[in-house]
Amino acid sequence: MLLSLLLLGAAPLRAEPLRLAYYDVELARDGPALMLQDVLGGEDPQVAAVLRVIAAVAPDVLVLAGIDWDAEARGLQALNAALAAPYPYFFTAEPNAGMPTGLDIDGNGRLGEARDAQGFGRFTGEGGLAVLSRHPLGAVQDHSALLWRELPGTLMRGDDPGTGVQRLSSTAHWVLPVDLPGARLHLGIFKATPPVFDGPEDRNGRRNHDEILFWQRLMAGALPGNLPAPFVILGGANLDPHLSEGRREAIRGLLEDPRLQDPAPVRPGAEGPQAQATVDWPSPGPGRLRVDYVLPALGLRVLGSGVFWPKEGEALAKEVAVASRHRLVWVDMDLP
Repeated sequence: MLLSLLLLGAAPLRAEPLRLAYYDVELARDGPALMLQDVLGGEDPQVAAVLRVIAAVAPDVLVLAGIDWDAEARGLQALNAALAAPYPYFFTAEPNAGMPTGLDIDGNGRLGEARDAQGFGRFTGEGGLAVLSRHPLGAVQDHSALLWRELPGTLMRGDDPGTGVQRLSSTAHWVLPVDLPGARLHLGIFKATPPVFDGPEDRNGRRNHDEILFWQRLMAGALPGNLPAPFVILGGANLDPHLSEGRREAIRGLLEDPRLQDPAPVRPGAEGPQAQATVDWPSPGPGRLRVDYVLPALGLRVLGSGVFWPKEGEALAKEVAVASRHRLVWVDMDLP
């Protein structure tokens, strides 16, 4: 269900550049409405840190991941209202996370568990996606109901327990227009399942690969719908092109696609293979990896990019660490 709302009147016209950002805030909680409760309570340190990070970067359009969905978007509205400068427009829709399949997907003899859902989730809407915007939003193309087996070139096994029911999107795949002064920009938005937490069948690795591959198939016209130019893909691929577990050829293929450009954002002062890291998974986890992306179409003029990750001792360094293991990724650009 589309939930797009004008909250504060007409959005002010803003001169270029346009700042786009993707941020996995990891605000998902253990049950329905608990995120809303923490936001409204005004005392949760993680919520406060997330708000300060968003205010510091001040994107014009912000894609949020890891935010619990509810049918009236009360959690998202509360978070937006708590910002120092709330956004006049928003969009969210029910994700596949926590949506029941009715099947015993994980094969443990029990139904209705988090691993049996369309996307991992202990309740419907856990860890969904949302968009906050300074500019009006158009009607969404929601590809989240596409069955996994229907993706051309899918890696889904023929004996997969979800055959005939399992959707490709573990969270969502959206194409959402943003109406800018004199132009319409289309956002390709997604968050893929981690390619781990499975067995030798590599089910999560296969699905992660295909959730990323979706965008190349859509751009090629191999799926219903389209990704009209000019466009930008923003999302959590949960896959590093060089360091992480998983089928890294999927994200490499997207980064090297001739229809896209990779701004290769880095954190300030960083060098070496982890300079582009967007997440800091603590030990014994995989560490610092690049898993979050903002990829403009070829032909769009990129003016700057970065990963908001202040050095230790700098302003907001502690807040960034408290807010999320992920870091906000931003790109500044002009439209042609």
